[in-house]
Amino acid sequence: MNNLKHAAAAALAIAMLCSAGSSAFAYDRDLLHLLLKSIPEWNAMRLSKPERVIDLSKANLEDANLKEANLDGANLAKSDLSGANLNKASLKGADLSMAYLRSADLKGADLTAALLSGTNMKGSFMKGAIFTRASLASANLRWAILSEADLEQADLHNAVVFEASFERANLKGANLKETRFLDNAIMKDAKVSNNTLLPSGQRATQLWASLHEARFIRETETEAGLHAGPATVRSRGEEPAVPGLKSPAQTAAMPQSLQANEPDIKDVQAWNARRKEKPEEPVEMAEEKLSNADLGGVDLNRARLDRSDFEDADLNGANMEGARLAGANFQKADMKRINLKGAVLDGAILDRAYMKEARLTNASLIGANLFGAMLYGANLDGANLTRASLFDTNLENASLKGAILTGANIVETNFNDAVISSDTVLPSGKKATAAWSALHNARFTDR
Repeated sequence: MNNLKHAAAAALAIAMLCSAGSSAFAYDRDLLHLLLKSIPEWNAMRLSKPERVIDLSKANLEDANLKEANLDGANLAKSDLSGANLNKASLKGADLSMAYLRSADLKGADLTAALLSGTNMKGSFMKGAIFTRASLASANLRWAILSEADLEQADLHNAVVFEASFERANLKGANLKETRFLDNAIMKDAKVSNNTLLPSGQRATQLWASLHEARFIRETETEAGLHAGPATVRSRGEEPAVPGLKSPAQTAAMPQSLQANEPDIKDVQAWNARRKEKPEEPVEMAEEKLSNADLGGVDLNRARLDRSDFEDADLNGANMEGARLAGANFQKADMKRINLKGAVLDGAILDRAYMKEARLTNASLIGANLFGAMLYGANLDGANLTRASLFDTNLENASLKGAILTGANIVETNFNDAVISSDTVLPSGKKATAAWSALHNARFTDR
C-alpha cells in the first residue's frame, strides 16, 4: 500500500513539474498557430472573447504577416518580431518589453500606452505610428523611421535614437531625459513643447527647437517627468566613434604589424579585404571600445578581443570562430547567425544578447552571463557552460548535444524543443536523461 502511495505521489510530482515547466516559459501555442494561420479569424476571436488572456511571450514571429492584427493588451515580452509586418496593427497596452522588432514594419500601428522598455527596434519603419503615453525607456531606436509618429507624453528615457528620424513627429510632453545621441537624430519639423524633457533633464525651449529645426509649441505647463518610468539600463553617455579614428592608447596597444596600414574595424568592407589578403596576420585588440558599432559580417576569426565592449553592437553574421573574448561585454548586442565555434567567452556578458541561430559549437562559456539572451535555434553542441547564468535564457530549438552545464543556473530557462543528448552534462554534474528532457519540454537523443 505504501509503495502505491509513493508511486502516486511521484506521478503527481512529475505532473506538477511538467505543468509548471510549460507555464513558466512556454507561450500559448494554440494562440500562435491561430495568429499565423489567419488574421481575420484571429480578430474575430478577439472580438468574441475579449477577456481571453493573450500570452505570446518569447514566441517566434520573425517575418510574420500581422497586418491589422488586434494585439491589444497582448503579452509579447521577449518575442521575436524582427522583420514582421505590423502595418496598422493594434497593440494598445501590449507588453513588448525586451522584444525584438528589428527592421519591422509598424506603419500606422497603434501602440498607445504600450510597454516597450528595452525593446530592440533598430531600423524599424514606424511612420505615423501612435506611441502616446507608451514607455520606450532604454529602447534601441537606432536608424528607426518615426516620421509623423505620435509620441506625445511617451517615455524615451535612456533610449538610443542615433540617426532615428522624428521628422514631423509629435514629441509634446515626451520624456527625452538621458536619451542617447538625440543630436544625431533627424528632428526637422518635429513638435516639441515646454513640457518636453530634454536629455539634460531641462524643458525644451524655443531656442533648442530652432537649433534642431523642430517646431516649438507652448502649452499649459505640467509636472516635468510626470509620465516618465524608471530606466532599466544604465546610461553610458557615450558619443558615436568617429570612423577610421583610434585613440593613441589603442594605437600603441596594437601589434606593430597592425599599426601602419590597418583599416579601422568599423570599416567592415576594408577590414575584411585586409584579412582576406593577410589571413595569418594576428589581430590583438584587447579592451577595444566597439559599443553600438555596425559590424555585421565582420571577419574576426581567431582575433584576441578579451574584455572588449560590444554592447548594443550589430554583429549579425560575424565570423568570430576561435576568437578569444574572455570577459567581453555583448549586452543587448545583435548576434544573429554569428559564428563563435570554438571561441573562448569565459566570463563574458551576453545579457539579453540576440543570438538566434548562432553557432557556438565547442565554445567555452565558463561563468558567462546569458541572462535573458535569445538563443533560439542556436548550436551549442559540445559547448562548456559550466557555472554559466542561463536565467531566463531562451534555448528553444537549440542543440545542446554534449554540452556541459555543470553548476549552471537554469532558473526559468526555456528548453522547449531543445535537443539534449545522453552526453549532455546537467547542472547536477550527471548525464542528461530522457526523463529530465521531458520535464523541461526538450527532445532527447542517444546520438
